[in-house]
Amino acid sequence: MRQYFLKMKGGAASPPAVGIWEIIWSGIGSFLGIFACGYLTVKYFTPLDTTLMIASFGASAVLVYAAIKSPLAQPRNLIGGHIISGIVGVACYELFGHDIVLASALAVSLAIMAMLATKTLHPPGGATALWAVIGSPLIHRLGFFYALIPAGLGAFVLLIIAVLVNNLSGNRKYPEYWF
Repeated sequence: MRQYFLKMKGGAASPPAVGIWEIIWSGIGSFLGIFACGYLTVKYFTPLDTTLMIASFGASAVLVYAAIKSPLAQPRNLIGGHIISGIVGVACYELFGHDIVLASALAVSLAIMAMLATKTLHPPGGATALWAVIGSPLIHRLGFFYALIPAGLGAFVLLIIAVLVNNLSGNRKYPEYWF
């Protein structure tokens, strides 16, 4: 441990700089992905009393538009992580919703375990599971449908935009793998 701190003290490098075009492409992709989810929500889903907008998509946007080479940002992880976490979160709410603290803790920890077991780890999935427990009555009324809409379909919209935008640039390639 001492060697680690001495190394840091001696001028350990900061994270590598990101070029202006990486910043621009990441900004364009994240704007378009979240905008598409919001637009579809307002245009088609609000009358159905549902949404494609959940907070965890903000974190997913960071991964699929800015950290595109990360294993955590690949399609299997994006889609699978949100759907599996949605199912786990709803199950925890259904079984333990009378104790929101217990249901919340179980939802996040069991979602992490399920994602690890299925090789679909996507950190925003923890928030997807948590939102199934602490979300509004609208979210609770969706029941297990929550895992499909908004979690699965919203993640799919982010994926489509990520594939389009990330591959417009000559020096970006997404995804690294599909499955």
